[in-house]
Amino acid sequence: MTNLPTQTNTPHRLSGRPDKQALVSEFKGKPIRGLRTPAVVIDRAIFAQNSARMHDNAKQWGASFRAHVKTHKTAEGVKLQLVSSSDTTYAIVVSTLMEAWEVVNAGLVKDGIVNDILYGLPIPVNRVADLAALSDVTAQSGAVIRILIDHVDQIKFIEEYEKTMNSSRNWSTFLKVDAGSKRAGLDPSSTAFHSLLEVALESPVLTVFGFYCHAGHSYSSTSPEAASKFLTAEVNAVNDAAKLALARSSSPSNDTQFILSVGSTPTAHAATAETNAKLGELLHGKLELHAGNYPLLDLQQLHTGLIDRTRIAQRVLATVISYYPGRGANGTDEALCDAGAIAMSKDTGPSGGFGEVIGKSWRLGRVSQEHGILTRSGTETAAGEDQLRIGDVVQITPAKETMPAW
Repeated sequence: MTNLPTQTNTPHRLSGRPDKQALVSEFKGKPIRGLRTPAVVIDRAIFAQNSARMHDNAKQWGASFRAHVKTHKTAEGVKLQLVSSSDTTYAIVVSTLMEAWEVVNAGLVKDGIVNDILYGLPIPVNRVADLAALSDVTAQSGAVIRILIDHVDQIKFIEEYEKTMNSSRNWSTFLKVDAGSKRAGLDPSSTAFHSLLEVALESPVLTVFGFYCHAGHSYSSTSPEAASKFLTAEVNAVNDAAKLALARSSSPSNDTQFILSVGSTPTAHAATAETNAKLGELLHGKLELHAGNYPLLDLQQLHTGLIDRTRIAQRVLATVISYYPGRGANGTDEALCDAGAIAMSKDTGPSGGFGEVIGKSWRLGRVSQEHGILTRSGTETAAGEDQLRIGDVVQITPAKETMPAW
């Protein structure tokens, strides 16, 4: 007999993007297997524990903390990231304007839970007006919007915008520094960075708040020692940038304190009291640690050797919708489920595959947009409790972070 999931009389209002109360009314008190799939399930207790641990890391490392909210995209998650059993912080990073507006609309800025929002991309020229409007709204609650700059033309465009609008707005700015990942940002030793720094320091519409680095390539770490080396490279990069800024400042003083913002989940995990030795003697600013994946974690983070499985707070529920005996490698079986690239991620991570089925020797081996192919982890034939049947609801640990639309 097939193991059919619990059926629900889901009202039409749950199609599309439902509101929170509609979801609570429909699913509260029902078993997890009764959720419509695919569904992301988060263990709130583990999420909170991971948030508190990161606050501890930042404190031991002698840094303030800025939480990236792109992974979960929920107001509840933002609160847990900022207010933990260990500490409280008020600064976040967003990847999209929608994320920022949802934080505002959820009342987190008005209530004083968030007072510092960084838009986490070098400012697009077609978003300047949008960010200005957001800044005007958050300023009413005493909160600030900060931006990233990594090209002189971005500054020129902001100056022209302010002139056109006859506005005297001042933009709090991080200069984006590259520490070897070759994504956004500039090498502080490059001619381009020196030119950017000169223009930024002299611009009438900017205040250089600090220097920001994200070591995206640190996700290749497989040990605390490797992650620590990436962290050191990040600190060196922003510190070199701050040193140059102090030397170029028209009136440098001991009171000048740039923010040196570094981090990724692997390097933030490596930011401990042990890695803090003598940092204070060498710094040309105040340390800020930032990270985003850490409350949820995934198989990629497990592969770094910096966490264990008990700290992974997320899983994705999927329903088996078809089955293909003998179609896989070495004559193994395959199955089709309703979780694909949209529900999971298009990245496999170093563990191979897009996720692992919890409690079974299956993994999400291939994905299309809306569905995925479950393949055997080994070469043996599935049997007994390890076999999948149409209608089964499986729980998948993602290889990489899942990022639902907000």
